[in-house]
Amino acid sequence: MLRTRFTEEFGIEHPIVCGGMTAVGTAELISAVANAGALGFLTALTQSTPAALAEEIARCRSMTDRTFGVNLTILPTIDPVPYDEYRDAIIDSGITVVETAGANPAAHVAAFKAAGVKVIHKAVAVRHAMKAQSLGVDAVSIDGFECAGHPGSDDVPGLVLIPSAAQKVDVPLIASGGFATGRGLVAALALGASAINMGTRFVASAEAPVHGNVKQQIVANDERSTVLVFRELGNTARVARNTVSEEIARRGAEPGATFSDVAGLASGARARQRVLTDGDVEGGMWWASQAQGLISSVETCAQIVTDIMNEAAEAIGHLDVARAPLNSTTKGCPNTP
Repeated sequence: MLRTRFTEEFGIEHPIVCGGMTAVGTAELISAVANAGALGFLTALTQSTPAALAEEIARCRSMTDRTFGVNLTILPTIDPVPYDEYRDAIIDSGITVVETAGANPAAHVAAFKAAGVKVIHKAVAVRHAMKAQSLGVDAVSIDGFECAGHPGSDDVPGLVLIPSAAQKVDVPLIASGGFATGRGLVAALALGASAINMGTRFVASAEAPVHGNVKQQIVANDERSTVLVFRELGNTARVARNTVSEEIARRGAEPGATFSDVAGLASGARARQRVLTDGDVEGGMWWASQAQGLISSVETCAQIVTDIMNEAAEAIGHLDVARAPLNSTTKGCPNTP
């Protein structure tokens, strides 16, 4: 068992997180993640109303007696979202940990903290992580450029972003973007993180509420099987490579392109129905990270977590064997005669 600051402060068995994923973060998946000893987050806005969220929390609680949380993603929308009511539903349901994402969470952090709820904020840049810490969050999840979803506009991969953030923030750090293996977990810990966040790996799980074709496509894909879209619109997103996402990227690159030029193809409702429900992996734009290149099978959440922890222990064991004391004559190379 790996004990880290994250596992100790959040009371979780393993330093693994399944962050919020729209349309995927429902009770079936999140209860399975929790039962596997990791920390999963229901996605608040997947539920149509705050009342529906309260029902989903109760349903998840009926499926696990372990800790799970709720993701509240704050985004600008055409139709106002009752964020305060969703927040109240989370608090009133007795949730003890929340993941915030999107816009500045300042309006909600104070209320969550007053109710004894721990707050993890997702950030894509060191400066955003530092801002979140100044607001009083309990941990920061930092997304490297490899991640699915919105990696920001700085294009900094995890190998640089994670240790840079670890140098600047004092709260526990969760490394996100491109993680799917035990070796990745060990690397994240070495870079200064206390846990890893995985999305794509958990989509390719037996319990994820998506069509089996999507899961098998993730297995078939490799690390090159993503596309960056909305880049010219100032809202870069990494999605799975298919005919729809390639067409979105092509249209977005046209001079003077606006979101209306791709809105129909990028529709979330289209993807949820045609891809996630019907299983047409070419039917819409769907989210996936470069971690696809590390995923070779669809497994239960319990098996995924077990395999990662076993591989992590093996990797640490190899490091112990390779370690040798240095002296002034070796100049940093333990294999020098």
